[in-house]
Amino acid sequence: MLAALVGTAAAVPEPELLCTVTDRRLAELSGLVVDAAGGIWAIPDGGRRVTVHRIDPVTCAIVETRTADIDPRDAEDLALGPDGALWVGDIGDNGRVRDTVAVIVLPEQGEPRLHRLTYPDGAHDAEALVVDGAGRPVIVTKEGPFGAGVYRTVEPPAGVGPTPLERVGTAALPASNGTTGPLGGLGSRLVTGAAQSADGSVVALRSYTDAWLYPVRDGDVAAAVTGAAAVRVPLPDEPQGEAIAFGPDGTLYSAGETRNGVRGELRAVRGAAALVAGGDAVFEPPAAEEPSSGPVWGPAVIGGGIVTGLLLLLALAMGLRGRRRA
Repeated sequence: MLAALVGTAAAVPEPELLCTVTDRRLAELSGLVVDAAGGIWAIPDGGRRVTVHRIDPVTCAIVETRTADIDPRDAEDLALGPDGALWVGDIGDNGRVRDTVAVIVLPEQGEPRLHRLTYPDGAHDAEALVVDGAGRPVIVTKEGPFGAGVYRTVEPPAGVGPTPLERVGTAALPASNGTTGPLGGLGSRLVTGAAQSADGSVVALRSYTDAWLYPVRDGDVAAAVTGAAAVRVPLPDEPQGEAIAFGPDGTLYSAGETRNGVRGELRAVRGAAALVAGGDAVFEPPAAEEPSSGPVWGPAVIGGGIVTGLLLLLALAMGLRGRRRA
């Protein structure tokens, strides 16, 4: 059973609109990060090479671009490494067919680095990436109310690899009354992005409707999202919210894709990181049992059942149609 909210909700600031994303190059904005100098970087979901744009927080205009001649299959998130490098999370896999996923590291100086990664239990779709203080990528999968898998490399990846990931836990977002986003209530349970505060003390997971902020103890990001209480920050009315980042001052930034003609926006929740220290608006997450082996199968079974049902109905309709013709 999923736990309910407990305690008294604090006065969480509402998101402040900074600007609307009008540049077509960021129509599918899916990842966001803020560097140590306060520069806001965004990545689109798509393209034939790695492309990261720095945007003006007042106008959302692109003011700088970094590229790498690496063709990502499905880049979904952006993270900041402990040395300031930008990490592109090529971790999307809607069909769950990839043998490997990847991270592409864009250092401030020097050549980009490609690291391929493998899951220990089959393919997963994911849109959330953070990099811990040891330089290890932490991936949270997009697997809905059944619980998202949390995966991490044992050591910082070196070389193209592939480097194996290990499953270190399950993150289950709580029920939320946030429904002003894609997929309604279901969208409030899908992990679409992740971020870590500049001092490493807070990590955030976001859904289409909310952000959940977790305290990090002893630098263990993976443990934070699998077992600690969290603070809810509502992110309502985003057409398709997929990106989240912390600024150096603890501001939480969010953004997302254009959907149904409604353009994405860059928004800010001032002082969000400090809410975790206050311990307000928390929930106690459920103790999730770890699977003995194999990937999380719930969504696949449900999806397969729906597809099978539709195929049976189609076959029946075709059979009746054939009988009428005969």
